Amino acid sequence: MSQLATTNSAKYISSINLYSTIWQWQITKHYVLHVTKKKITYLCDGCSKKFCLIHLTEHQENLNKELKCLINDCDEFKDKLNKLKQNRQYPQNQTLIKQINEWEKNSIEKIKEKAEDCRKIVIESSETFLINIEMIFIDLTEQIKQIQKENEYNEINLNYLKDQLIQIKQKLNSSSNISVQEDSQSFINDISIISSEKPKLNKWRQNAITVAGGTGLGQKLDQLNLPAGISIDKNKNIFIANFYNHRIVEWKYNAKERQTIAGGNGKGNRMDQLDRPTDVIVDQQTHLIIIADRDNRRVIRWINQNQQVLIGNIDCCIFSIDKHGFLYLSNAWTNEVRRWKMGEYNNEGIIVAGGNGEGDQLNQFHYPTFMFVDEDQSIYVTDQRNHRVMKWRKDAKEGRIVAGGNGKGRNLNQLSCPAGVIVDDLGQIYVTDSHNHRVMRWCEGEKKGETIVGGHGKGSQSNQLYYPYSLSFDNEGNLYVVDFSEHRIKKFEIIL
Repeated sequence: MSQLATTNSAKYISSINLYSTIWQWQITKHYVLHVTKKKITYLCDGCSKKFCLIHLTEHQENLNKELKCLINDCDEFKDKLNKLKQNRQYPQNQTLIKQINEWEKNSIEKIKEKAEDCRKIVIESSETFLINIEMIFIDLTEQIKQIQKENEYNEINLNYLKDQLIQIKQKLNSSSNISVQEDSQSFINDISIISSEKPKLNKWRQNAITVAGGTGLGQKLDQLNLPAGISIDKNKNIFIANFYNHRIVEWKYNAKERQTIAGGNGKGNRMDQLDRPTDVIVDQQTHLIIIADRDNRRVIRWINQNQQVLIGNIDCCIFSIDKHGFLYLSNAWTNEVRRWKMGEYNNEGIIVAGGNGEGDQLNQFHYPTFMFVDEDQSIYVTDQRNHRVMKWRKDAKEGRIVAGGNGKGRNLNQLSCPAGVIVDDLGQIYVTDSHNHRVMRWCEGEKKGETIVGGHGKGSQSNQLYYPYSLSFDNEGNLYVVDFSEHRIKKFEIIL
């Protein structure tokens, strides 16, 4: 090989070694840089990210800014809180105080209305009182004028007239026969005007006449089968919830005419059928019929033969309607009374009495059945298995005993499974004392009642009852009693 070839070959090999050395240096440099860079990264425990020294510093500055913002927010909230504490201007205050103001306003208006009503009663009573005295006095002066004109009198005449004048003066100077009575059960005491003069109490003939049924148990139109609730209209027509005949029957006043106005198509749940109805209310003017269809668990309204379920899927025994159109239902199984506003039956109603389980406490019932709602929306409920009648004032949390409540018995301070209840304009409570086969009258606040009809043992005689159930009065004050086990309606005529 020539020297030139040898020299070129050596240069070529030298070049290859040079390039190899440079390449190894580049790889070593990249590795060193990589290792060096990896060693100076830092992991943030908060966000779990890795940062180089430069970015780590930026990250820390951002965290410092967030901390300052948080501290500023806390300071601002503290200032706001201190101002609210100082001025007592809490966020809810405006709404709550508005509600309280409305309550105060409404309560004051109700108090004013009640006070005005009581003032009117006092004034009217005083005027009546003076008019009565004036009439007596005028009669006395007429007598004096008469004997003076006839000029025929003696000591006896004069003494009699003097005594009459003294009595008139004493009556005028005597204390008023009315007084204020407060009810301390409510937060704001309710007041009313009561008279110290005992009202004239009605009496009824003890021998009743049968005005419906009484022809034995059966399904014919002139027969009843365990009648339950009744309703008497202004024409003295009688509407009867005929329990086991599954129908509502109308008995015309003083006529043999009678007709089925609802149901009567056998036991069933169709709209033209009923299943053991327990109560009925009829308004002849509007042709409205409301029925407690007990075993179908519904309340039905009939208007001109058009049926509608008002309330469904509910256990209902007896119902009542107050002057405002509210519908009340008693539920003997849940021991409560619920109320619905007329036209708003698509809800569960609200509990207005009981609802605290079965028991004998003042806020409980044990099988409530019949009820009566007065002008003030107080509810009188027969608490059947507690053998008492309870009165629940509107919005009260518990009731009070107004009849019975001394255990089951036949004494005048006791009841035995009471059923129907009605309260008259004088506040006197009439109760069918079912298992004592009598109707009793209780004056609220009295410890004892009195028997007004029945009470001669169970039986079929005209002066006897056999498990009396519901009761009602007509517009003349005659008393109608459902004689349950005798399958008839008895009328006790009032003695005028």
